[in-house]
Amino acid sequence: MSTPPSAAEASARPGTPHGPDMTKVRAAVRGGTLAYFVDQFDIYLPIVVLAPATAYFQAANLGASTTAVLASLVFASTLIGRPLGAIIFGHFADTVGRKRTTLVAVGGFGTITLLTACLPGHETIGMWSVGTLIALRFVDGIFLGGEYTTAVPLAMEWSPKHKRGLYASLITATSPAAYAVIAAITLLMLQLLPAAGLHSAYVQWGWRIPFFVGALLAAVLFRYYLKQVHEPPAELTGEKHKLPFARLVRKYPRALGQVFVLMTGTWLATNMEAAVTPAQLKAHLDLSSKEVTLTMLVINAAAALSYPVFGVLSQRIGRRRFYIGYGFSMVLIGASSYTLLMTSNGGFGAALGFGVLIGVFTVGTFGPIAAYLTERFPASIRSTGYGVGYSLALIAPAFYQFYLQRFDGVMPAHLAPAVLIVLAGLLISLGGFLGPETKDVDMADDSTIPALS
Repeated sequence: MSTPPSAAEASARPGTPHGPDMTKVRAAVRGGTLAYFVDQFDIYLPIVVLAPATAYFQAANLGASTTAVLASLVFASTLIGRPLGAIIFGHFADTVGRKRTTLVAVGGFGTITLLTACLPGHETIGMWSVGTLIALRFVDGIFLGGEYTTAVPLAMEWSPKHKRGLYASLITATSPAAYAVIAAITLLMLQLLPAAGLHSAYVQWGWRIPFFVGALLAAVLFRYYLKQVHEPPAELTGEKHKLPFARLVRKYPRALGQVFVLMTGTWLATNMEAAVTPAQLKAHLDLSSKEVTLTMLVINAAAALSYPVFGVLSQRIGRRRFYIGYGFSMVLIGASSYTLLMTSNGGFGAALGFGVLIGVFTVGTFGPIAAYLTERFPASIRSTGYGVGYSLALIAPAFYQFYLQRFDGVMPAHLAPAVLIVLAGLLISLGGFLGPETKDVDMADDSTIPALS
């Protein structure tokens, strides 16, 4: 006598009486994909778009190290806000509902992005300009942390078990894709509006255009979720608890700690790729702003194309084996590629060639991450577990600039990031080793989630 399929198992076989409407499945996955793209588009705006326009927000007499620290704080403030957003919005996603909480988060970061596009510069309000920018990015990070905390678990809960690796990778591939799109937009704008000094068109107003685009994308995402996306079935979201975060910390510290190790390595590698590499391309290899932007476009396009491969690979060999192996690949290939690029003196051509390897073997951890983190936590606290596990580890890597400065006098500044890439890879392998296999988890049956306590 056969056992009736669970809701998650039934969802793998469209057309069964117990299976969900595949139109709703596709809408949820599309919504998660669009949400992740818009989130990442917003995250990378200050790194790419504001890099040629730093003179607008900062005094001209600042030293290079102070300028670098302020630029890193603009990025770091967003990252620091994300764990707080994950706790706040994860609570409401697990107690009120995924869809409604997503709508609030999207409306919030869309408004903040629009306000950022209207900021006056240093000539008008002095240091308040960069201070306000950092403050807005912090609040933006809170709303962004809430958005993926709700949208991604919603998409994964609708996804058939045998396709979670693929669907997760399609969602997360939008991160490097968003970076590549921003790089392409910035490259075009620099071609049309050269950043030639404080009073040039790009520095005064051109940088605002991508921020307006980000706000518009948030409006599109809001409308899509409002009209198209549905809450997952009740059996996939579990019973409600009044304090999901307290329950997560008290009952599942092992799962949270293991994810923290894995994600610390992931974010450290991401910051080396996304924030440090473009700075070193310009400072050490003397590439022009256009060449740096094009190189970063290639790096992130290569990463985006690798994500589906990694997602499917994790579905075949298992998430645990994938992360153990990928961490060592980052150490051997990612760090080596970065080092060879910085010592090759090969110019723009070498940057493009090594850039492909850097892209594939520094941020590929994100390929199956949406599936893995949602599989690690029970239904009743899944949004909180996913959001906090994903975001809490952001904090320490966010201060990467201060860690790199510790290497001053020990090794050249352009080689220090390779050391942190090695550390990141080791943390990812360790995180994978400490965790269980999850690819066969049934989202509707908490008993299938191994090693929760």
